Amino acid sequence: MDWSLIIKSLVTLGGLGLILGVILLIASIKLAVKVDEREARIRSVLPGANCGACGYPGCDGYAAAIAAGKAPLNSCSVGGPEVARKIGEIMGQEVTAAEPKVAVLICRGGKNEAPLRFQYKGAQNCRQAALLLGGPKACIYGCVGFGHCVTVCPVQAIRMGENRLPIIDERKCIGCGRCVTECPKGTLTLIPRRKLIYLACVSHDRGRAVKEVCSVGCIACGLCTRVCPVGALRMENNLPVMDFQKCIDCGICAHKCPTKSFIDRAPGRPKASINPRCTGCGECVKVCQFKAIEGEPGKQHRVIPEKCIGCGQCVLVCPVKAIDLVGALGHSVKTI
Repeated sequence: MDWSLIIKSLVTLGGLGLILGVILLIASIKLAVKVDEREARIRSVLPGANCGACGYPGCDGYAAAIAAGKAPLNSCSVGGPEVARKIGEIMGQEVTAAEPKVAVLICRGGKNEAPLRFQYKGAQNCRQAALLLGGPKACIYGCVGFGHCVTVCPVQAIRMGENRLPIIDERKCIGCGRCVTECPKGTLTLIPRRKLIYLACVSHDRGRAVKEVCSVGCIACGLCTRVCPVGALRMENNLPVMDFQKCIDCGICAHKCPTKSFIDRAPGRPKASINPRCTGCGECVKVCQFKAIEGEPGKQHRVIPEKCIGCGQCVLVCPVKAIDLVGALGHSVKTI
């Protein structure tokens, strides 16, 4: 056996391995992708829902974008203010948490309110049904009613009701907006969680054209824009558009609407109550749009409970603060 040949082979192979190892080491150093340690820390505080509400493909993508300075720190609707605060601490910045939102259905035309114009025998899928002449409902704007939103909700916050309309569990909803982007008819939207009043109609028709296809659709009468005490509504393309920053949730628009196209999320509304401090000035009578207050000039007035909707306008105008709203826990009157 030629040991010298074996030794030379081992030395050659060892040297070659050493050279290749050095080359790989240099390459790994030169081509290394530097990972910001903040990215891992940010990822650890994110909830891991991977809902995409932040606009990035999952929590990993959002964490990387924040660390790179390419994304706002408060876009995680699932984590809310607490997660935004923790991310701010990691990034060394002060963060104002984004306003929490909730998904709502902006269509009331179920099978009992919106008739069908043809019998649909295809796949029970909203997207496929919508491709066929806009869906089987006579109202081409309304909810198709096959529950695509139910299947895409990452937290099972939506179920279909008996009236073929989705029902959203606001306690479960994380405001990610996935149902909104997936709805082929645009009948779901996100509103500030604090808001109580919103319009539940997306039809751009008006008058008879609406009533022929839906009994609860907005007919574009514009009454809501005229009765709103703070000018929070304006007509646009035959629909009232609400300015949520102006709206005080008084509920006047919802109660005045002839087709009941507005939804009031308040679990209960209070009633006005007038105490003996009342001087009988009559300012409350003037401002009440429901004729819910009566009384003689100079004498204590009284509220007619069955007419009062608890809008609070009388409270705001009473010069002697003789009116209170009672009967609904947690209700507060917003100033104009």
